[in-house]
Amino acid sequence: MGSRESYTINPGKIIAVGLNYRDHVKESLTFNNEDLDAPAEPVLFAKTPNVLVGPGQPIIIPEYLTEYHPNPRTDYEAELAIIIGQPCSRLPSEEAREAIFGFTCFNDVSQRNIQKSDPSGWFRGKSLDSFGPIGPAVATLEYLASQNLDPQNLAIAARLNGRTVQSSNTKHMIFTLEHIISFISRHIRLEPGDIIATGTPSGIGALNPGDTIEIEIQGIGTLSNPVDGPLRSA
Repeated sequence: MGSRESYTINPGKIIAVGLNYRDHVKESLTFNNEDLDAPAEPVLFAKTPNVLVGPGQPIIIPEYLTEYHPNPRTDYEAELAIIIGQPCSRLPSEEAREAIFGFTCFNDVSQRNIQKSDPSGWFRGKSLDSFGPIGPAVATLEYLASQNLDPQNLAIAARLNGRTVQSSNTKHMIFTLEHIISFISRHIRLEPGDIIATGTPSGIGALNPGDTIEIEIQGIGTLSNPVDGPLRSA
């Protein structure tokens, strides 16, 4: 019998996938004022382990961001996270599920002003302290199967102060979970405990101090975090 339980996660690396839902590709076009096509292969970027905070812990928007923009924007992004369970390298797609320990909720908190302007790419704007809430539990493949649930067909939502702002399903991913694992392992050896954040659907928006952001994924539960810091966003 599978399980949905709390675990301590200490990943060696966090690899995230950008632009993995077509509706988010379209809204990213609006934000960045540029033409974006659906990617031909997974768009990868790294987040560092210092981002991780658990359920109920605050997302901190730091004061120094006003040095970059008078009204900085920091966004929530609801995502399904894969927890790797065994070492894998150059894993074929058809064997990818064997590498999965389980799944959980992830919030890919993103500082947009830095992300948009940094010549090195998305890394810094995605890796500030507390910018990766995770939890509240890990659901194994066996547990999801016991509930007649497929990880590639799970409702995913975000609620900001109780109002639904993202609502989609993991079946709308451009690249499947198996493809993502196989693609990453072709380039980067994956180890037990590593986290893969699989992308967000449309509906992203700004976080402000005093907000509460909830990420809910069918079969896993609800990840809830308050937002703290001295800044207000438009």
